[in-house]
Amino acid sequence: MRFSRNATGTLFVGGAMALTLAALAYPGMLGMSKVATAQDRVIANTQWGPLTEQDRDFVVKVRAAGLWEYPVGQMGLQKGTTPGVITASKHLVDGHAALDTTCRKIAPMLNITLPDLPSPQQQGFVKQLTADSGKKFDSDFANILRMTHGAIFNTIAKIRSTTKNTLVRALADQANNTVLDHITVMEKTGLVDFDQTLFQQTTPPKLPSSDLTPPPPAPGQPEVVLTPPPNATSTPVDINGIAGGGTGASPGASPAPTAG
Repeated sequence: MRFSRNATGTLFVGGAMALTLAALAYPGMLGMSKVATAQDRVIANTQWGPLTEQDRDFVVKVRAAGLWEYPVGQMGLQKGTTPGVITASKHLVDGHAALDTTCRKIAPMLNITLPDLPSPQQQGFVKQLTADSGKKFDSDFANILRMTHGAIFNTIAKIRSTTKNTLVRALADQANNTVLDHITVMEKTGLVDFDQTLFQQTTPPKLPSSDLTPPPPAPGQPEVVLTPPPNATSTPVDINGIAGGGTGASPGASPAPTAG
């Protein structure tokens, strides 16, 4: 397996945000190279609990991941040459469609605006796999996706163990199960070069924040929806079951206004 260190990296995104409603709705800086001043700083009190910067970034991260991994899964169904790659591709499409549904449901409840395009770095992964064919596609597919899923896995655990927001916690539960499944099916392809992949996962390139930040959605454009496959087995979070009773909200806290 050979893929350029510049072409790979992680889905980790962080960054300091302004205390404005616009910044709450869409984080302008999500670059790994930017060190947050207070990622645990509460930026909104909602009926589902306080929302921190890292909570907000996590919801955006999950959405952005699906915006490139879902089409790569569709690509793998067409270009994959082994049963393992075909199976992994099905899991990508199925899992990210369900995660996307959850993200699109909770984002307006928390006043978070979601991107409709992945980051430039993530778009680079898609471009690389689009140019690949045959066994090279299979190998790059398994290794890039094992690396990116491995990188986000620790972030999910941190959010799940620290967030006080019920909706974000539910998304983290779903993301944990989905990402672990995707890590497993990538490994089952038998194509993962663990030495190379784990090096890339733990020693990411120092990219500018602009490469790691998904662009804001274009005004007036319809929201991109990742459609579940006909035989979907993954299910979104039951938001109705959560929304009925807020957990952890401050006394008298109001729900966040919905995104317009």
